Amino acid sequence: MPAALQFSRDVYDAVVVGGGHNGLVAAAYLARAGRSVLVLERLGRTGGAAISTRPFAGVDARLSRYSYLVSLLPDTIVRELGLRFAVRKRTVSSYTPTVRGGRPTGLLVGADRTRDSFAALTGSDREYAAWEAFYGRIRTAAERIFPTLTGPLPSRAELRARVGDEATWRMLFEEPIGTAIERHFADDLVRGVVLTDALIGTFAGAHDPSLAQNRCFLYHVVGGGTGDWDVPVGGMGALTDALADAARGAGAELVTGHEAIRIDTDGTTAEVAFRTRDGEGTVAARRVLVNASPQALAGLLGETPPAPAEGSQLKVNMLLRRLPRLRDRAVDPRQAFSGTFHVAEGYTQLETAHAQAASGRLPAAPPSEIYCHSLTDPSILGPELAARGYQTLTLFGLHTPARLFPAGDAHDATRDALLKATLAELDAHLDEPIADCLAVDEDGRPCIEAKTPLDLERDLRLPGGHIFHRDLSFPYADGTTGRWGVETAHPNVLLCGAGAVRGGGVSGIPGHNAAMAALGR
Repeated sequence: MPAALQFSRDVYDAVVVGGGHNGLVAAAYLARAGRSVLVLERLGRTGGAAISTRPFAGVDARLSRYSYLVSLLPDTIVRELGLRFAVRKRTVSSYTPTVRGGRPTGLLVGADRTRDSFAALTGSDREYAAWEAFYGRIRTAAERIFPTLTGPLPSRAELRARVGDEATWRMLFEEPIGTAIERHFADDLVRGVVLTDALIGTFAGAHDPSLAQNRCFLYHVVGGGTGDWDVPVGGMGALTDALADAARGAGAELVTGHEAIRIDTDGTTAEVAFRTRDGEGTVAARRVLVNASPQALAGLLGETPPAPAEGSQLKVNMLLRRLPRLRDRAVDPRQAFSGTFHVAEGYTQLETAHAQAASGRLPAAPPSEIYCHSLTDPSILGPELAARGYQTLTLFGLHTPARLFPAGDAHDATRDALLKATLAELDAHLDEPIADCLAVDEDGRPCIEAKTPLDLERDLRLPGGHIFHRDLSFPYADGTTGRWGVETAHPNVLLCGAGAVRGGGVSGIPGHNAAMAALGR
């Protein structure tokens, strides 16, 4: 299948392998700069993990299936690419239910109730004052760090000077985040709410000496310079559809059903071999940008892969006929589910779950957090569902590393057991079982699906099901990175996926940075 029969030219300035959001960002920037660009996407559509789908048969609800919220996407990318895409702020940051003195209660952060909620939960203003002081420091650091993510990598010393506060630098970059949490807060539930941002997709304890939890925490609190997690209007697919439109509008060619299988390069020119359902072919390029994991990049180049990655999450998508009633009558369900709804995420609970998983057991009380997209953005529901009060819930389970899931039939049994235990923890805070609120599809089946790290590896080729492709890195040069953190050993091959330095999350930052590197900026 000669390239000339498939594409508009024999040689492109850039071939982008992978049409996920970072690949589309890179393609759009390069095409706008006048470069000829071809995007090869293995699947039948672009978008990668940042897509919206209708997962339940015959039900008009478009869920952000794998990635849920937007924090790290810089406004500059939206503006510079002219994206027709918007986000909405959530009125509530989080709600965390618990039981104190035999009475159901909880911590509500946001909606002008934060201070009163802290006082009601803890009996004084001490924890609220500590919260304000802690996150005041974080906000200042975020304002200073976030703008650096779309520029050449600073050195460690340069970033430290930019942060400008040694105590803040130490707690984020040098000592385990658990130390700072325990130093600032006394209440176990409050400590747990803070720790959760260090554990999304990251299997680590609060005091892990690797500081993997610190790196995860950092990326979850710096977004936009505020750390706000916003709801994408129209679902996550609205972002990647807008990116695809921007890339095509600038002249990039996007082809689906084309799986890259090999990259040959001499450092100046490259050839990308690909496979389609009709056969195999090749296309030449001056540069190749790979929007895939470092493991996949090594495989394409025929090189030794890096150490295996391991994801650690349970993803559950649900459609409800109505929101469930809460045992804590002091908060309305619409308010509680408007932000991040934490389940079994007290500090001790999180550390216990981590220890159990590290020993090879499923956590007895699986921690998770839940998002209700449709409360903030009802446009993802068909008009009839919205009128009837239906809502979506997406659940992200923590401390469920890939090692806990065997292959074959045993995998599904393990997944089902974990899902049952996870929903039981949620039910402990509800006045009715969540199962009673589930909608059903056209075949009468409950509208709920669960995916483990092994499911994500199979569906999306995430190595070990790791949503960041590998453990996150601190956003500074460490002596092994190039100017932009996307460079490889080959001058004309760049990594533009989540595994690049400053990758991870739905940000477009690796795509932007790879494009800048390719343009020599």
